[in-house]
Amino acid sequence: MKTILQIENIEKYYGNRSNLTKAIDGISFNVEEGEFVAIMGASGSGKTTLLNCISTIDRVTAGHIYVDSEDITKLKGDKLNKYRSRELGFIFQDFNLLDTLTAYENIALALSIQNIKVNEITERVNEVAKKLDIQNILPKYPYQMSGGQRQRVASARAIITNPKLVLADEPTGALDSKSSKMLLESFNHLNKEFKTTILMVTHDAFTASYATRVIFIKDGKIFNEIRKGETTRKEFFDKIIDVVTLLGGDLNDAL
Repeated sequence: MKTILQIENIEKYYGNRSNLTKAIDGISFNVEEGEFVAIMGASGSGKTTLLNCISTIDRVTAGHIYVDSEDITKLKGDKLNKYRSRELGFIFQDFNLLDTLTAYENIALALSIQNIKVNEITERVNEVAKKLDIQNILPKYPYQMSGGQRQRVASARAIITNPKLVLADEPTGALDSKSSKMLLESFNHLNKEFKTTILMVTHDAFTASYATRVIFIKDGKIFNEIRKGETTRKEFFDKIIDVVTLLGGDLNDAL
């Protein structure tokens, strides 16, 4: 199996010598092509910092991050911009859709920037809309959609460029339970049917139970890791809760 993401002993410090905070403390792990991995941890555990480093929003202090064998910690300028726009897909908690554009236009924007021909854009947008069951809302503006619909449009925008890796930051955080379940089923479908590689940060055990592997972070270090294997989602959820219990009160407020 091909390794898409390789994290090698990364560290991240904030502040200065008189007031130094170590947000990430020697984290290493790999994500294989077609995996759906969840990162869990309490507020301040380092999970969001980790995601920011992978997305190059933030820079590591030490260590290396490889995406499809390329060391992204060394990228600068045009190469860095190309990596962000073509190799990564982003799904944010607050959707980040442009209010003045329709769902179709929001999804198509990334392809337009790459100067893809109009006919190909139309074909690809319709294809991804079918995958996520949002064909009927393509003409609508964000204010005309439910939260769940907006998040599925954001998901379509994230995968329209066929990125090597999709990064999701608390994707269900702003959704009700019904919309959350629909979005997670969409993630599951993309992962299983189209082999989309997903790395998702979440504090919610129900959300994490849709992943195939969960990595738990505590105080900037990997605390534990569990795999779903052949178990049911309900059985996997119970395993996640068991690890959360071992973490003590760290996640109680988040769950």
